[in-house]
Amino acid sequence: MEMRSAEFKTRSVFAIHDGGLQKAMGMLRDGFVAKRTVQAAELPEFEQLREEAKNLKNHILDNLDHYLERYEAAVTAAGGQVHWARDAAEAREIILGICHRVGAKIVTKGKSMVSEEIGLNEALIEKGMEVVETDLGEYIIQLADEPPSHIIAPAVHKTKDQVSDLFEEAHGGPRKTTVPDLVNEARQVLREKYFKADVGITGGNYLVAETGSSVIVTNEGNGDLTQTLARVHIVTSGIERVVPRLEDVTLFLRLLARSATGQETETYTTFSTGPRRPDDLDGPQEYHVVLVDNGRSKMLAGRFRDMLRCIRCGACMNHCPVYGSIGGHAYGWVYPGPMGSVLTPLIKGLDNAYDLPNACTLNGRCGSVCPVKIPLPDLLRELRHLQHKQKITPSLQRHALSVWRFAATRPGLYHFGERIAARILAFAGRKKGRLRKAPLASAWTDSRDLPAPSGRTFLEQWQSQRGKS
Repeated sequence: MEMRSAEFKTRSVFAIHDGGLQKAMGMLRDGFVAKRTVQAAELPEFEQLREEAKNLKNHILDNLDHYLERYEAAVTAAGGQVHWARDAAEAREIILGICHRVGAKIVTKGKSMVSEEIGLNEALIEKGMEVVETDLGEYIIQLADEPPSHIIAPAVHKTKDQVSDLFEEAHGGPRKTTVPDLVNEARQVLREKYFKADVGITGGNYLVAETGSSVIVTNEGNGDLTQTLARVHIVTSGIERVVPRLEDVTLFLRLLARSATGQETETYTTFSTGPRRPDDLDGPQEYHVVLVDNGRSKMLAGRFRDMLRCIRCGACMNHCPVYGSIGGHAYGWVYPGPMGSVLTPLIKGLDNAYDLPNACTLNGRCGSVCPVKIPLPDLLRELRHLQHKQKITPSLQRHALSVWRFAATRPGLYHFGERIAARILAFAGRKKGRLRKAPLASAWTDSRDLPAPSGRTFLEQWQSQRGKS
């Protein structure tokens, strides 16, 4: 997937003025967010589970090498094979090598953010293979030739009418206009591909060190068909997705669906362990797991280690006012929203994704809803600090921050400046009670008026009220 994070500002402006996108994003806010609130309230131990999940994830990260070695041994014992990929290029080579060896012509794919991260589809297609996304949302955006705009609902930016148009153009026949008809149409088209596929590729929500099992959660069952009907099953996963025991999976399952879509549980939770055994009725002849590092070891050893707790639920973006206004494509790479604003600069470089950490309002909603309590606002602030330290921040902004720091560390000077500014702005807006233009605030006043202050600073007003009480 081509990275376009440097175009964040331009793409954001376009997104804000896209009526169809705004309609679709409104439905997201009314759906996932409201349902999560209900589900969290109906589970008394929800906050306790969040704390337990955070602590377990920290334990796993403290002992990641141990659990990964246990996982590899268990996969091997079950007849599978684990491949280690240091970066995206190595991961692509490993998967292409497997596909080439088995003579793959058709590859079906379940939903996998890691495969998006490593640019797998483009690499397979370039080698002449037909790649078919089987998750309905991923299938829709594949037809539209677009990247996902959300990590759990890839086509959330599409309206029903837009999907109808896509299906009519791709499949022919009469145009379907209801959701059940559209789903059935996709199901009929995809079913043929499942039976013809040589290789099925899925992600891995969890990798169980105890048994060597990979776990996927879906609402459509497409992942099951992808991994059982093809001759070869390939799992793509980040190294941080390992968990110690089968029992540990249940902890995360109780949080994942509630945080992601506001469901009590996923429709399908599937455990896969190795290739088909002699007495199995179905399953792949070969089972491969490609474990991808791609910058994760560096995160593990540094100050952004907390980000590796992420379980890819999407709750942070569902609750983010910035994501809710511009959607996912504005972020310009695989991971959008708050989690993407941390991951993209860390994986692709601070200078290649400068605007992402700086777009955050630091309202804190993402951190407050994260099921594993990742301090996302703190990580975003730390990225801004690193940009400033590495002099990636524009020079004018750095000088302005230096002036502000000089004043802010001298309370007397700072409060004197506040009083002067409040009185000047109050005088300028005295006639209409608002300002059409304001110094250093054109980004605000270009689209709205600035209410004129009363002429007294907040501190002055607060101290006055305090004195009265």
